[in-house]
Order: sequence, then C-alpha cells, then structure tokens
Amino acid sequence: MRMFRSRKQLLAFFMPGFLLGIIYVNFIAKRYLAEPGIFSSGTLEQFLMVHISAGDYLWYLLRVRVVPFGVLAALAFTKMRKLSVALFLLWTGLSGGILISSAILSMGIRGGIFCLIGLMPQFLMYVPACFVLIWYSWSYPQNRWNRQKMVFVLLMLSMGMILEIYVNPIIVRWFIGTL
Repeated sequence: MRMFRSRKQLLAFFMPGFLLGIIYVNFIAKRYLAEPGIFSSGTLEQFLMVHISAGDYLWYLLRVRVVPFGVLAALAFTKMRKLSVALFLLWTGLSGGILISSAILSMGIRGGIFCLIGLMPQFLMYVPACFVLIWYSWSYPQNRWNRQKMVFVLLMLSMGMILEIYVNPIIVRWFIGTL
C-alpha cells in the first residue's frame, strides 16, 4: 500500500507540470506557434534529406541524456534527493505538456502520434532507468542503492541511446514519409 501512495505522490509533481505546459502553449505561447517551427512541413521534409552521423549523434545524446541523468543521480545521493526528484518531475511534466500541445496545435492528431513515435523505442529504456533512480531517491532510506540497480540503470541508458541512434531515425523517417 505504501508503494501505491508513493506513486501518487510522484504523480502529484508530474501532472501539475504537464498541465502548466498545456496551459502555457494554449494561452501564452499560442501566437509563437503560428510561426514556422519544428513541426512545420518544411522542417519535417528537411529531416528526410539529412544523413545522421552515428558518432556525432552519440556525443549529442551523451550531452542531452546522460548529463541531466548524471546530475539527477548525483543529487540522489545528497540530502536534496527528494527536492531534486520533485523538480525533475515538475520539469519533465512541463516539457512534455509543451511538446505534445505544440505538436497537436501545429499538426493535429498527427502531431500527437508524431511525438509518440519520436519517443519510441528509446523511451521504453529511459523511463525504467529514470524510475529506478527516482524511486530510490523518493523512498530512501527504506530503499538502498545497490549494484543491481546500477547495472540495470546503465544497461537501460546504453540500450536507449543505441535505439535512439539506430532505430528511432528509421521510424521517424517512415512516419514523416506517410504525412
């Protein structure tokens, strides 16, 4: 029962951030969405013509995926662990709300599907890795960090980056080609 209550506590940080992201896009940033952006047909067509260098993309992913995760992991072993989890979930919700709302306002339901396709399959690896770290941070000291958690997290992050480098561009190109 305690685990169920803790999940609700974690959602209590994510969902308000998600709602704030939706509100921001719909009421504050709506006029900026009228300008051509990432979801415009021209940008999507350019993506079809771009060759992605796996080596360069790996360095990019290390910066945008591993560095923030590393900061969250470092904070998980300090007294600021719960605050960092709460801020991370709020930020993640806000970012997700902004992204999905922007895509839907620009492309309709295809934008929502595009967002889901853009996150797959790598997020099937990233989410469990983050959840293990978040769960540890939130339930400390009842939950302790151990070698199994470390191996699992590193394996999930590595597999997620490999999928993001080699599989995701193929899936995204296929979807853009159907538009």
